Amino acid sequence: MTKYKTQNIKNTFKNARKGMRLSLKSERNIRIHIFAGMLALSTAFCLHFSIEKFCILLIVISAVISAEMINSAIEFALDAIYHNRYSRIVGMAKDIAAGAVMVVTIMALLVGALLFIPPILDIIAA
Repeated sequence: MTKYKTQNIKNTFKNARKGMRLSLKSERNIRIHIFAGMLALSTAFCLHFSIEKFCILLIVISAVISAEMINSAIEFALDAIYHNRYSRIVGMAKDIAAGAVMVVTIMALLVGALLFIPPILDIIAA
């Protein structure tokens, strides 16, 4: 049994929306990733991507944004615990979390290249 009150579904979604708003307000990188994702989706629409390609694109975009949000949560939690004091271990944890975001972002770029380059080359060749 937990000492915290269990939440109903309405409060769960309310807290999730609040977290999304906080991340959008406080994290520039999340705004950049969302802009890039919207640009990719718009381009995919213009290139008449299949539903399968759209699904792949949505999964990759959500993976990057989720990784960035988890990274931000780790950073905020560690800063709160250590009261923004420098700690080598905290620095290592933050660097590892940032590295995870970089891995997901690089994979997303590779997937994007595989999805976008062939139709763009077809347009150029036509």
